[in-house]
Amino acid sequence: MSSTSSSPSSPLHLAVALNGTGWHPASWREPVARPHDLFTAGYWTDLVQEAERGLLDFVTIEDGLGLQSSHFLDPDDRTDQVRGRLDAVLTAARVAPLTRHIGLVPTVIATHTEPFHISKAVATLDYVSTGRAGLRVQITARPNEAAHFGRRTIPRITTYDDPATRDTVAGLFDEAADHVEVVRRLWDSWEDDAEIRDVTTGRFVDRDKLHYIDFHGKHFSVKGPSITPRPPQGQPPVTALAHNTIPYRFVARAADVGYVTPHDPDRARAVIAEIRAEQEAAGRAAEPLHLFADLVVFLDDDPALAAARRDRLDTLAGEEYTSDARIFAGSPTQLADLLEELRAAGLTGFRLRPAVLGHDLPAITRGLVPELQRRDVFRRAYEAGTLRGLLGLPRPANRYAAA
Repeated sequence: MSSTSSSPSSPLHLAVALNGTGWHPASWREPVARPHDLFTAGYWTDLVQEAERGLLDFVTIEDGLGLQSSHFLDPDDRTDQVRGRLDAVLTAARVAPLTRHIGLVPTVIATHTEPFHISKAVATLDYVSTGRAGLRVQITARPNEAAHFGRRTIPRITTYDDPATRDTVAGLFDEAADHVEVVRRLWDSWEDDAEIRDVTTGRFVDRDKLHYIDFHGKHFSVKGPSITPRPPQGQPPVTALAHNTIPYRFVARAADVGYVTPHDPDRARAVIAEIRAEQEAAGRAAEPLHLFADLVVFLDDDPALAAARRDRLDTLAGEEYTSDARIFAGSPTQLADLLEELRAAGLTGFRLRPAVLGHDLPAITRGLVPELQRRDVFRRAYEAGTLRGLLGLPRPANRYAAA
């Protein structure tokens, strides 16, 4: 198979992006939003359990290295929007034992985080969840976030048309690609049967099956091996969001799932073609790579109610909500129509961003999912015990094990 592609007979994959009280900045002011519970384990557990009731493939959990901001690259002084987060990997680890099937994909910021730390954190999550971990890799070009660490400075970006800016962004994505490569090699640094655990002989581990990765690159020099045995999935799926050529290239080089933001089927086809070409150029044409479209959703049985809710939230926020992704306001049936239309362009799945989690997540699980099931395009039961299994990704061989 040259890549993971969509066909009428292939399953439609569905994920939800969890972010605070929802993706609309005024979502916390809705009666269903539970802002007082936002920094409790129970709040996040309730969300993920609701997503699991809807048989979704996985949830992603947003994270960052600076406070949320209404400005793309700078902090703001707003006090009328949610500010502050829990750590995404730790939140996923807390939720994992209270769920059974759904994949858990926390966001990690590669720019200021050591790959050794991330490899053992996500491997641990894979053990805690018995094979349901993934990760969403992100970069940051915010100077204020670099200042939290004091190890480097990142030049201020003023316009993306500037060649120096493109070089800066390309460098950050090259670093992220190396970061993922180190993480993947560390996951493989223990062979699957490295642990002997033989009480009678007194041998717990076969030292010959632990491997130095000896990675030497422009951004990292890591000897290995990891301190955590190889994860249950071998390689938890790596995912990333991409908007243009430089991040498309990163997805093609490093990811198992890419999230893209086309606003119509023609754009979806163009984006898919560009990423598939980059995948071939990276020598990965034979490897499966899912491409999901991101959509922000306001869902109500009556489309007029969804539109009115969006307008009401915009009024509360004092400005119209805009997004990198297409914003959909309508009924679950209308959304199902749109997903099928986009899927025909070659997408294999969708990551939905609920505008108000307390309202739009149940509308996905209890409205959209039954509609997709009626159309025979979405699962009626979980068919695999791991996230790789749900995504149809084979468990990879260990690169260091003797053939």
